Amino acid sequence: MSTYKIGVIGDKDSILGFKTLGVATFPVVDAPAALSVLNRAAREDYAVLFITEELAQHLEDPIAELNKRFLPIVVPIPNNKGTLGIGMGKIKESVEKAIGADILFGKEG
Repeated sequence: MSTYKIGVIGDKDSILGFKTLGVATFPVVDAPAALSVLNRAAREDYAVLFITEELAQHLEDPIAELNKRFLPIVVPIPNNKGTLGIGMGKIKESVEKAIGADILFGKEG
């Protein structure tokens, strides 16, 4: 039986606080480095991988492919400079797909 892990990928300043929570941190400086870490972590029993929106916006296709699998779940999060709205947009998409209506912002789907 595997023990699943949680990791976070992003710039050092944005992810440093996760380390105090016991989350594996993967500081990277650009999208190619983030893709390499993302692919490696996906093979290493990570159940959840958070990635800063700044990097996620450059890795939409690889993230979409990983999210077709059962694990890991890849979740975009804001970096220390604020949100780009990508994470909330993905949540909104998933809710609309699951129930056919936008319950987060009140529009019919």
